[in-house]
Amino acid sequence: MSSGQESVFSEYETDTSQTLKLLRKFKETPFVPIGMAGFATVVGYGLYKLKHRGDMKMSLHLIHMRVAAQGFVVGAITCGVLYSMFREYVVKPKE
Repeated sequence: MSSGQESVFSEYETDTSQTLKLLRKFKETPFVPIGMAGFATVVGYGLYKLKHRGDMKMSLHLIHMRVAAQGFVVGAITCGVLYSMFREYVVKPKE
């Protein structure tokens, strides 16, 4: 093994805590937890409004809820890709 590979493996071995690994991933890709939280919020709000939907059919209400949740997740993924492209190509780190 080369010394570069050993340093990568030792970095992962020192972060044995799942919480530390999760926090490190959230720092690397901040839009993933935003998308997950938005999805959960849309689903929670949709389930709350399910009780007060009036005369709207349940299938139509569920389709609207699904589209809203998917739209939020796709929007978060798009923002994450644009953010990473901005960091990589516009604000280049000094090498």
